[in-house]
Amino acid sequence: MSIRMAYSADADVVRRITHETIKTIYPHYYPAGAVEFFLAHHSEENIVNDISAGIVFLCLDTDNNTVGTVTLRQNEICRLFVLPQYQGHGYGKELLEFAEAEIAKHYDEIVIDASLSAKKSIYLKRGYKETEYHTIKTGNNDHLC
Repeated sequence: MSIRMAYSADADVVRRITHETIKTIYPHYYPAGAVEFFLAHHSEENIVNDISAGIVFLCLDTDNNTVGTVTLRQNEICRLFVLPQYQGHGYGKELLEFAEAEIAKHYDEIVIDASLSAKKSIYLKRGYKETEYHTIKTGNNDHLC
């Protein structure tokens, strides 16, 4: 397993990992309007801009398959996704530990804007504390929490 910076040629891979994970996992936690909101939020344009800024990283398995991605925006962990078929094998933990170590080099605090599924299954178990809760009205008169 290795983690490396994403390059412009990796934009489609980052988009695929992000969108496939959202489409597969998020409908279990969110209504359709919220899922569409996440897909639009993680648009190709936003991904390309983040890659250009040098803040997107990829996780590769031992066979060099790209299995996950994370974006680090100053002291914030953003867009941490592992393809559904690779979840439960430690890739998310490796990406999170990588992100925490990179942020700790420059900041004393880590901020995560997490989805409900990740908050419950990963971040709270790891010792993170919820400090804010937001609701956004999305398409179909749905709400994102």
